[in-house]
Amino acid sequence: MRFFFTLLIIILLTAITMHLPRLSFTTLCLLSLLIRLGMLIYGEWQDAHMQVKYTDIDYKVFSDAACFVTKGESPYKRATYRYTPLLAFLLTPNIYIHKSFGKFLFVIADIVVGILIHRILCLRGLHDQKAVNYSAMWLLNPVVANISTRGNAESLLGAMILLTLYWVLVKKFFAASILYGISVHFKIYPIIYAIPLLVLLDDEDYWGLRRKGKEKEHDRNSLKYWTGKLVRFVSPTRIRFALISGGVFFLLNGIMYYLYSLEFVNETYLYHVTRKDHRHNFSLWFYYIYLTFDASKSSIMALLAFLPQISIVTLLGIVFGKDIFFACFVQTFAFVIYNKVCTSQYFMWYICLFPLIIQSTTIRFFYKGLFMLLTWIVGQALWLYQAYNLEFLGENTFFNIWLASIVFFAANIWILTEIVQNHVYEKCFGLGKVRNVWKIREDITNGQSSNSGSKYSVYS
Repeated sequence: MRFFFTLLIIILLTAITMHLPRLSFTTLCLLSLLIRLGMLIYGEWQDAHMQVKYTDIDYKVFSDAACFVTKGESPYKRATYRYTPLLAFLLTPNIYIHKSFGKFLFVIADIVVGILIHRILCLRGLHDQKAVNYSAMWLLNPVVANISTRGNAESLLGAMILLTLYWVLVKKFFAASILYGISVHFKIYPIIYAIPLLVLLDDEDYWGLRRKGKEKEHDRNSLKYWTGKLVRFVSPTRIRFALISGGVFFLLNGIMYYLYSLEFVNETYLYHVTRKDHRHNFSLWFYYIYLTFDASKSSIMALLAFLPQISIVTLLGIVFGKDIFFACFVQTFAFVIYNKVCTSQYFMWYICLFPLIIQSTTIRFFYKGLFMLLTWIVGQALWLYQAYNLEFLGENTFFNIWLASIVFFAANIWILTEIVQNHVYEKCFGLGKVRNVWKIREDITNGQSSNSGSKYSVYS
């Protein structure tokens, strides 16, 4: 019942934010912070007085790893700690100051994500009040607030990714490159964003640099044509980005390897590549892994499961790279759908990007958008019903869970297809400046001449 009540709130919130009364962004942030602080206080009470704890088990794992770090020991002494030691270092105040320090840190990251969503939308020309409304879809989302206040660290990575994209947008190129390297070290999946980022960093669009000389025309099917495109793609900007971000990534990995040797590599990276999680989860692959868990070839199949995932994610990154926010959203959505392990917290990876693409879709919330949202919710509900029968009633529903996973997978594929087909593709940059595409559309809608203002923002 709690699940359905929460989902009902999400639907109502989505509808309300589309027609949110005039509310300043500062007020929205303060309200969001107060809601989360209230949830933190309630969580402390529930942990102290109720058998069912509010705090996520992962937070206990983080805190135990931080405790080992304060003693000069390896964080991996805590079983099931599969993260970079940086997270354990970051949460050492859990031991020295207060056990809920990490939760407060995740709440602040939540608010930072909301601020970045608002700033990015405004930079791309969206009217301030609309930007406030779209930011509210993250800041006032009860599921988002619940996940961070229970002690899940996904908001930290969300803040890093959005700050990287924001710095790319305002051309803090060096800072963006460094932060991107840190984010990939923090959790490996943001490596998928390297593809659209490299596509975006075209010297002509991003920096406004004109190509020298006149290029010879070649047949598109000829080797010379594609060789020329490849040579032009390997530009100084792309090389600098790869060297800086890659250098930071390998430097951090080198330090962690020096401190914790192969234990760091195995637990932080290799575990997720060869992971065979036979526990039920939303993934399409879990039932096969469950049935072949002890088979010698199951690890090979676990690796082969990456092929369709990486292929689709790569293609989406190449096709939509210059529309960077949409590229990152659809990449993440596809990555989560096809992943070998998929839990509710993974949805946070693309929910933080969703407000950035709403303005560029032709889908209207009433009624198609609402139907898509309900499809996503019902797909989860069917799966959770079978999972409940397994966990709480002791029934063998593994096959039924797999069937529910197929339904949820099909629903997500349909949603992704609709989002892609109904997206209005817009490059983020033109002639070295951020394109204010939404302001132009609004001016045209209001009957104003598109020549009355610049097509591009003041950022260069």
